[in-house]
Amino acid sequence: MDRTAVKESGYHVIPRRSMRRRRGGALIAMLSIACIVLLTSEASARCSARAALQNHLTLKAAPSNAPPAPVTSAFAVPVWRTITVGTFANSFALLSALDAAGCGIGSLAEEILARPAFNVGTTKTSVELFAVSAAELGFQTGTVRLAEVYARARQLGFGLAAAEVGPQLRLQYFDQPMGEFLIAMEPIKTWKGDPVILAVANGGAGLVLIGQDGSADAEIPVASRFLFVRSNEAALAKAVRGGDEAASLGRR
Repeated sequence: MDRTAVKESGYHVIPRRSMRRRRGGALIAMLSIACIVLLTSEASARCSARAALQNHLTLKAAPSNAPPAPVTSAFAVPVWRTITVGTFANSFALLSALDAAGCGIGSLAEEILARPAFNVGTTKTSVELFAVSAAELGFQTGTVRLAEVYARARQLGFGLAAAEVGPQLRLQYFDQPMGEFLIAMEPIKTWKGDPVILAVANGGAGLVLIGQDGSADAEIPVASRFLFVRSNEAALAKAVRGGDEAASLGRR
């Protein structure tokens, strides 16, 4: 076939050197794609059931069978976990990070993250969290109203965690034991006006962030654990007590 025939048939003659370059470029592209797929798979696996179990067995001590001790003050409870907030530009970036990690996101949780009332911090900040069950707050019946749990927590010096805490904890808590559900935040209303609270959970099929009824009358099992922070009033009281104790020691 002469050059004229090749040109009219729509084909183009490619020099051998150019073909080698294209083959080399194609190989590099294929390797790059393979690396991207591998990294994406590894990131997505972080919230898988298998990865959660491996992390839990590696990083967690055996659970205690001792009955929960009643909480008498927010200052009698040790810090359960410290997380970082204020690391994303907006809630959509936070949602993308959850998706990239392969974390399951319930429809209610996804809606809450898209609501204007859901805010992310503008400054990177460490937050100390306290995990306390309704039973540890003194409730002995099978279930208790959410409003009662929050009221008792405030009396003891706890404050409700910001909405950002739930999804941030999901991204920073990959060793969550199976069957654990942690409730965090003040309720945020859906587009229909229904109050919703977020829960960080491991139901056995993987690590998830879900939404559940956040109305005042919502019945919560007393075994459920809540994530609190120490309230500003409680922190101020602690500072005052610390100052009084220091002054007392100085007088001695």
